[in-house]
Amino acid sequence: MEKETFLYKLARVLSWMLYRGLYRVKLTGLENIPENGAFILATNHASFPDPPLVGFALTRSIYYFARKTLFRFWIGTWFLARLNTIPVDRDGPSDIAAFKQVLSILGQGHGMLIFPEGTRSRDGKLQEAKSGIGLLACRSQAVVVPTRIFGSYEVLSRHHKLPRIKGRLHVVYDKPMLPSEYDPQGPSKVRYAEASNRIMNRIRELRIP
Repeated sequence: MEKETFLYKLARVLSWMLYRGLYRVKLTGLENIPENGAFILATNHASFPDPPLVGFALTRSIYYFARKTLFRFWIGTWFLARLNTIPVDRDGPSDIAAFKQVLSILGQGHGMLIFPEGTRSRDGKLQEAKSGIGLLACRSQAVVVPTRIFGSYEVLSRHHKLPRIKGRLHVVYDKPMLPSEYDPQGPSKVRYAEASNRIMNRIRELRIP
């Protein structure tokens, strides 16, 4: 198991208390998370608290993305680095640096949370996948665990400043996709787009049992 910082462990405990205690979150398919080796946790994105929601119950620590602006001050950099967070700027050169860092993390056998849609949904519905998830998956050849969050948009959408106290959350982790299932090979641009679509389609197929 990967080493965890004190802050990561604390965040895991606090997330467990919040999601289990307040929202009675249900988790289905945790047995599908690989016990070792690199993997990409690919999930839909509808709410700000989605990252800890899908990661708090995993027995393995994973890495996350965060906006580069959150790293402007040393305290933010210090804090987020201890939560296994990587700065990313979707419209700037640091995006390339972040991709290289993710490939390095996967190359070391760690897990990485990635939102195929790239940003939070505006209406709670699933969006089209960006090519980034396909690029990272094909380049790393890591297994991909399609995951779908239900209920987080209703609890805290991007249109609300405060979360609703009442709500039910459910996270479904699907069986891992092997490279042979998502990687069509061929020219890079077409290859990455098709891989992204295949991963997103698996997420769309997930339902609450």
